[in-house]
Amino acid sequence: MLPYVSEFVGTALLILLGTSVVANVNLKKSGMSGGGVVVITIAWGLAVMIPAYIFGAASGAHFNPALTVALAVNGTFPWEMVPGYFVAQMAGGFLGGVLMHSLFKDHLDAEENVKMKLGVFCTSPSMPNMFRNFLSETIGTFVLVFAILGIAQVPGLATGLDKIFVFGIIVSIGMSMGGLTGYAINPARDMGPRLAHFVLPIKGKGDSNFRYGMVPFTAPYVGGILAVIVYNAIPWAPAA
Repeated sequence: MLPYVSEFVGTALLILLGTSVVANVNLKKSGMSGGGVVVITIAWGLAVMIPAYIFGAASGAHFNPALTVALAVNGTFPWEMVPGYFVAQMAGGFLGGVLMHSLFKDHLDAEENVKMKLGVFCTSPSMPNMFRNFLSETIGTFVLVFAILGIAQVPGLATGLDKIFVFGIIVSIGMSMGGLTGYAINPARDMGPRLAHFVLPIKGKGDSNFRYGMVPFTAPYVGGILAVIVYNAIPWAPAA
């Protein structure tokens, strides 16, 4: 039970911190309005790192269904636990969006830009092109999973420093590719709070855009599985 609870709470914390920085920076009435994309990108990296330190020993700190599936394909995570992790992660993503809304409800209601209201919860492409948007999310997740697997190639890194390395991965992907789709690279990060946007009473919120939401919900699985295939095709030197 502990791994599932850890994934639920950890994902909720990740989404609370991540969506809150977007609200903090982008909503006009916020005291930190205009903080910029660098603040958002670094904060998302920290939002992943903090719960990873807390729950890493309990569940492996996946907080991402695409990573869970990739590790199962890799043979390093049991398939029978995948459905439970998926439910916990998606529920955590939804809760994180609800908690963020509870903090920023007045600011969200005061915001006139419908796209901005939605953008606080979930991702959207800067230039809609379903093929390239799908490719961006696929490649971003490929980099994420490939780099996480690559931690095994660095002796001694998996002693706590690995979480800082993951922070660096998230920040690097965001600063390199974030402007294309908002780099969800995680189905729970996008669909969980998107569902929260759909059900919550937000003044003038508009459409939740589930049509585009299928891109960040599906593409990360493709990227994660491809990362496992490529990583395992490389003839790594045996561990000393």
